[in-house]
Amino acid sequence: MERKMKAEIAVMTAENIDEDAIRRGGEILKNGGLVAFPTETVYGLGGNALDPKASMKIYAAKGRPSDNPLIVHIADIRDLDRIVTEVPEKARILADKYWPGPLTMILPKADIVPKETTGGLDSVAVRFPSDRIAQELIRSAGGYVAAPSANTSGRPSPTTAQHVAEDLGEAIDMIIDGGQVNIGLESTIVDFTEDIPVVLRPGYISLEMLQETLGDVRMDKGLIKPDSKVHPKAPGMKYRHYAPKADLAIVEGPTEQVISEIEKRAKEAEEKGQKVGIIATDETKGRYSHGIIKSIGSREQEETIAHHLYEVLRDFDSCNVSAIYSEAFFTPRMGQAIMNRLLKAAGHKIINVQEEKENDSTGM
Repeated sequence: MERKMKAEIAVMTAENIDEDAIRRGGEILKNGGLVAFPTETVYGLGGNALDPKASMKIYAAKGRPSDNPLIVHIADIRDLDRIVTEVPEKARILADKYWPGPLTMILPKADIVPKETTGGLDSVAVRFPSDRIAQELIRSAGGYVAAPSANTSGRPSPTTAQHVAEDLGEAIDMIIDGGQVNIGLESTIVDFTEDIPVVLRPGYISLEMLQETLGDVRMDKGLIKPDSKVHPKAPGMKYRHYAPKADLAIVEGPTEQVISEIEKRAKEAEEKGQKVGIIATDETKGRYSHGIIKSIGSREQEETIAHHLYEVLRDFDSCNVSAIYSEAFFTPRMGQAIMNRLLKAAGHKIINVQEEKENDSTGM
């Protein structure tokens, strides 16, 4: 059996770009190969968006279902018109305000974009990232790079090049290491193929920010309760995502009760000889005396929670814990996006401490 070579790793920063490595990466992409690269959200696994074979390679490397659409990344707003048939006025307004940035828009696709890239759909997801390394690579590759997150399908998304190497180091041609990403959660996805813009994936740009700019915008019903019969219109809508190896449960309710419930469960597990992980915050980490405790960030600075979410989930994989309990994070601006990812990672397993209390008191 042929042994796959390890990916070339090229280290650079946005301030000090390695032009030779970018040129090599662009050539690999033009020739149908795969290159992982940083964006401001997470690391992406890039292939030539206009080459059906390259898109199929992305699915194969990730172990990703081929009906899960890929996002086409551009680095020049003028390149949008070549890959879509129409840009509604509201989409132009959002592009003016948030591109380049962590926003993906779904628009009717032009024939030049193969169905292999769009998961069989007549629409295409497009993003213009703000990361300078990403922009340079996209330009070098010819302007259109399809890129889902650069992880094995179902695993927590990568926020460092090391995460990419762990998952895909022997399945792709090159990894561009631009250091830790800035935001740490994937882009907000807005669908413009319906009359009212629909948020298919919450992100750094919140529903409130979108409504402030556009007026009427709604959340997709599938975000609240996933429907396995519905064909996914955007990445990550249908399948379990971001999951650590251990079972993860989210504990929600008043803070004191949440801490008490997690403590109780961690103590019981320890008494049985099991190791348990606890996802806490800077404000609560000192309140736990059992389990392996990791702070995800501060509730006062909710960006820190988003920034460290996937990193903490991956950290627990190396701790050999059998279960992880996480506090819930309904923070004011990014709470929607954080809880969306955490719920998917937990397979929607929630422990509501008030309901547990009621069940205990009724003897259920």
